[in-house]
Amino acid sequence: MLAILCAVLLVGAIAEDEQQNFESKVSPEIEGDAGRGESLYQRRCGACHSIDQNRIGPKHQNTFGSKAGAVEGFAYSKALKELDVVWNEVTLDEWLQNPSAMAPGTRMGFRLTDEQERADIIAYLRQVSEAAAAQVE
Repeated sequence: MLAILCAVLLVGAIAEDEQQNFESKVSPEIEGDAGRGESLYQRRCGACHSIDQNRIGPKHQNTFGSKAGAVEGFAYSKALKELDVVWNEVTLDEWLQNPSAMAPGTRMGFRLTDEQERADIIAYLRQVSEAAAAQVE
């Protein structure tokens, strides 16, 4: 019984340490610029994605607060359909850094390694999502 308790505590400590390690990779001190993000989105994402229509990749009109793999009318990979994530600054940052690490088997092979560019694109996607939500109200 003591061995089981020790194993549970160890797993919990490892999970907490991994979360702290992940959080240290996401740089909260880097502020995104939505204006730069719009330009970067066109250059880095625009070959496959659009804000208002599905293309090779899903549209991004209501990304923030949405569950991954939930854009209506888009044929997602099994990896994305099974990914239990809601898009926010942290999850988008992780996704853009390395999609296949987050969802092995995803069809998205593009990686955005520059921290500032990720922050800018994420700020832009947040702005677009907020604008879309405001139009619905």
